[in-house]
Amino acid sequence: MEAEAAKFIGAGLATLGMIGAGIGVGTLFSGFLQGATRNPSAAGGQFTNLILGAALTEALGILAFVLGLLILFS
Repeated sequence: MEAEAAKFIGAGLATLGMIGAGIGVGTLFSGFLQGATRNPSAAGGQFTNLILGAALTEALGILAFVLGLLILFS
């Protein structure tokens, strides 16, 4: 296998973390909405945790994207 082809495969595999981040954020918001509809009074207290969890999940997705770019262009 050529080195260039291996670089493309490695960059593609590194960016698979973005798919996981998308699934994670969807699951996070789904769980929040289900909990908020069951107990609306507790939704306000969990909103900060929701935003923090979404931000950390997206940060991991962005990190996977950056690593993929680093592999591709290095």
